[in-house]
Amino acid sequence: MKVMVSAWIAALLLGSPLAQAQSSMSVSSSVTATPVLELFTSQGCSSCPPAERWMSGLKNHPALWTGLIPLAFHVDYWDSLGWPDPFANPGYSARQRAYNQIGASRAVYTPGFILAGREWRGWFQREPLKLPSTPAVGKLTLQLDGNSLSLSFAANQPLPAGMTAYVARLGFGLRSDVTRGENAGRILEHDFVVLSLQQIGTSSANQWQTHLQADSRGERQALVAWLSSPGQPQPYQAVGGWLPTVAAED
Repeated sequence: MKVMVSAWIAALLLGSPLAQAQSSMSVSSSVTATPVLELFTSQGCSSCPPAERWMSGLKNHPALWTGLIPLAFHVDYWDSLGWPDPFANPGYSARQRAYNQIGASRAVYTPGFILAGREWRGWFQREPLKLPSTPAVGKLTLQLDGNSLSLSFAANQPLPAGMTAYVARLGFGLRSDVTRGENAGRILEHDFVVLSLQQIGTSSANQWQTHLQADSRGERQALVAWLSSPGQPQPYQAVGGWLPTVAAED
């Protein structure tokens, strides 16, 4: 088997896998707002692995990326109880608290689900996931060339002032050998993990640009971007898709 040697060497020098050395993608949402399902979870919570296993099953959902975008935010408020979650981020805990502060959820807990900006408790009742109807807001397009990322939004109506863009890199096929805390002795597997979350800032021209942060974790990765109004954590419009991989030549 032959390998593209120059690309392989460049990937080693950059500390990134070959699959990320030449990434490029272009994906667009529909005009209607894409429902986002957010799971707030932690490796330190014994109730979370079943919720994450259910979340992993959404990799096979027929509407994945086009009509449903799942995100798994690992919170840090369990870290002091015996096991620090390697994917936890205080910003993700703050995001969950923000939903509670605006009245979108009744409490801050794990596992906790937010669907299209509102608390969803259907998982606890073993209810099937029913995607909500969403308004027509406009088309969001994500373009990636190497590590240069741009977003553009064709709005159906004037945007709220100060609209902010976010980009999340998601990791799949992640495994952790937990040695302490409530899940001690277990090997946990994760998908849709938010590995990084970049806030791009505001734009008056409905366009945003940034350089994507490098992160090689996971067997596979995806990118998700969304827009939010000031002070509102829920996505106004979202778009996502699998990051392409670079296959070796025969």
